[in-house]
Amino acid sequence: MALYVILSRFSPEAFRTPKELRELAKKVSEKIKADCPGVKWKGSYAALGRFDVVDIVKTDDPKEIEKVTMIIRAYGHSTTETLQAIPWKEFLGSLK
Repeated sequence: MALYVILSRFSPEAFRTPKELRELAKKVSEKIKADCPGVKWKGSYAALGRFDVVDIVKTDDPKEIEKVTMIIRAYGHSTTETLQAIPWKEFLGSLK
């Protein structure tokens, strides 16, 4: 399975209160679980920088990642940047 890092940033209009953020996060999570069963979530982190959320996911199908990012953008009122991540030892091994 390929590993991906999804970096998200909320739009200023996405929510006004912490309660609204919790509800938004729940809605996005439920939609992704229902529509993208081939994606395995490895972890989600709040970030204190240019991005608000860092998600680490795995899947065999790049189309599933496309769908996940569209759900985050549409339902989460966010912009995203997605990176494919290669384990360091695997990357170094490919340089032989």
